[in-house]
Amino acid sequence: MPTTYVITREQAKEIELIRKTVKDKKVDRRLHAIQLRGEGQKNPAIASKLDTSAAVVSQWVSAYCREGIKALMGGKYRGNRRNMSVEKEAALLAEYKEQAQQGRIVEVSAIKAAYEAKVGHTIGSGQIYQVLRRHKWRKIMPRSKHPKKASDEAIEASKKLTQSSGLR
Repeated sequence: MPTTYVITREQAKEIELIRKTVKDKKVDRRLHAIQLRGEGQKNPAIASKLDTSAAVVSQWVSAYCREGIKALMGGKYRGNRRNMSVEKEAALLAEYKEQAQQGRIVEVSAIKAAYEAKVGHTIGSGQIYQVLRRHKWRKIMPRSKHPKKASDEAIEASKKLTQSSGLR
């Protein structure tokens, strides 16, 4: 049988006062749900009013009853979630920087494999590009000629046409 959490009217009034000071819309929405629950409304009615699902409202209510107001006051994913420090990343990239300065081609797949070996697990391809961007790396790809360059014969033919017609 599911646990029914009870929120008193006093708690609802306290949350109403807290809502006046909160500037984050997501936090205000969670607090509003708890306030409405304390005023006697049911989860489906609260969900339709706040444009969410009843299951989410239930999660907010249970989090509030278990942990208090701090459970609703902030996002869970803030701060540094990197696998290694910026200094360690720079040390890893130093080897590849030397190769690049010598004129050799450095591929992202090789850097990604070394990074994964260092952290001990796989990473997404976007993450290695974030590391490279953080260290001010940019993509420079050597090419022998421009892909849209005309052939030498076409260039010569064009020169003959412009010279013979008197256009310069």
